Amino acid sequence: MAFLRLGSKPEVFHREGHSWVCTSGLPSDICINIGEMSFKLHKFPLLSRSGLLEKLIEECSSGEGSSLSLRLDDIPGGAMAFELISNFCYGVRIELTAHNVVSIRCAAEYLQMTEDHGDGNLIMQTESFLNQVLGNWADSIAALEACEEVLPHAEELHIVPRCIDSLATKACADPSLFSWPFPVRETEKSPQNAGLWNGISTATKTRPTGEDWWYQDVSFLTLPLYKRLILAIESKGLRPESIAASVEHYARRYLPLMNRQSSFDDVNTVTTSEADQRILLEEIVGLLPNKKGVTSSKFLIRLLRTGMVLHASPSCRENLEMKVGAQLDQASLVDILIPNMGYTETRFNVDCVQRILDHFMLVQQAAALATPCIVEEGQLRNGSPDSLTPMTMVAGLIDGFLAEVASDVNFKLPKFEVLAATVPDYARPLDDGLYHAIDVYMKAHHWITDNEREQLCKLINCQKLSLEASTHAAQNERLPLRVIVQVLFFEQLRLRTSISGWFFVTDTLDNSRERGNGGDDDVKQRVSELEKDCSRMKEEMRKLIKAKRSWRNFTRRLGFNRKSNSCCPKGSKPSPSSGTRQHNCENIEVS
Repeated sequence: MAFLRLGSKPEVFHREGHSWVCTSGLPSDICINIGEMSFKLHKFPLLSRSGLLEKLIEECSSGEGSSLSLRLDDIPGGAMAFELISNFCYGVRIELTAHNVVSIRCAAEYLQMTEDHGDGNLIMQTESFLNQVLGNWADSIAALEACEEVLPHAEELHIVPRCIDSLATKACADPSLFSWPFPVRETEKSPQNAGLWNGISTATKTRPTGEDWWYQDVSFLTLPLYKRLILAIESKGLRPESIAASVEHYARRYLPLMNRQSSFDDVNTVTTSEADQRILLEEIVGLLPNKKGVTSSKFLIRLLRTGMVLHASPSCRENLEMKVGAQLDQASLVDILIPNMGYTETRFNVDCVQRILDHFMLVQQAAALATPCIVEEGQLRNGSPDSLTPMTMVAGLIDGFLAEVASDVNFKLPKFEVLAATVPDYARPLDDGLYHAIDVYMKAHHWITDNEREQLCKLINCQKLSLEASTHAAQNERLPLRVIVQVLFFEQLRLRTSISGWFFVTDTLDNSRERGNGGDDDVKQRVSELEKDCSRMKEEMRKLIKAKRSWRNFTRRLGFNRKSNSCCPKGSKPSPSSGTRQHNCENIEVS
């Protein structure tokens, strides 16, 4: 911490209650009153240094030896600053630091302590020292915090902008290049382990010089000063990721609802009123960079949830929903499970998630129009799992959200259908997640009609169900009969296609063997692959047969026989046409 010593005389003042009395031996001839404090001083040391006091003394003096009483309640820094100034006028030793230089500089300006009233007067001394203070990060922070006490005067003297510019310049620079010391700011000074080595304190911890080295220090600033500092840092071109991280650090310090659990590290968190927190949140949202992805979706959604609790303005909440929607693919299921404030609503805020999803779709549509390349449905379906697009990630996220909320009895069917249908069909490589959500919904809402079940199941593409999902669906009594038939039909079709491909490859392999022994290594490799495919198909057939048996049991419970009498009446010989119908019926039963 920088400091400057002025004066050389020993202390000549002592305090008596609310009064400071000079012990020089001469009787006091002037009393300066500031608030509750009074300073019993002498005229000459004061008027020889202060233009204002010289003027006031001349105006109020009535003759030789008369004692004056003046009030200076408007002096910046109050009685504490004037105490130091009084010592300076008497030549008594004082020490200027980053914590008091701002108030003394403003008070010296107020008292007109210019060079016209003595060389090396206080304005010149404090201005010179202030330039030294602004060369150091920690001192600049202390000076800017001290500006709060004398803000109008510090603004008028351009001290606040100078502090902010100094801090912004240092925050944008690489501290490791300048070997700047950054002591860790601690709430309590511990005398333990305090030691000196060659006159240097070894008790001070130094902060790591990562990108976040300045977040903690600036978080102690009030919101107006912090906002001005962040805008200055942004104008100097600092990475938006660093700005967003600093804003998040500041928000978590002053918005208790942002933190799920409090800890002993949060002892400095300032408790503010709900109205102040609401204003703070709205200002913080305005400070966040607009660039997509620089602010985490988790933090944005946490801000949104806090804004709902604090009843933030609709424009603020809409702004947050748009920011989340622009990068919804980066969110997790836990993030979007936003509790609802109403008692008659669903447990989680479905309407908010719907608005976020709608904005995500608008962003994706705008990006698709700006890109000449059109993504086809087949590309998404046949692409590798490693090449997940934002759309497919959001599809899985929404399916998970639907499954989580589906058990809520207050979740209305139209809202379920709209939310599920907002995600296009091509965005889902598999419909297993959507099928699971629909199954949970039908189980929790068992009173819905058959027509509503039919309408709900139209959201499922039976061709995009995995073998496990198809097996479950074939035995699911909650599904409409039409859906079960479709599931079995497409699964049988898939199996037939696999078997046909296997026979084709087998014929090709036999022909290659007849032509000679060339390419034996390729043949062996292909045989190994076919054996694996065959084993896999056998496993699929085994599961499918199990599903079919369950289907036969289900049809028997409905009153159907394996061979339909309408296709082949008892006691009559089947005609060629009837034989064809009988054959078709058997195929339907197996399917």
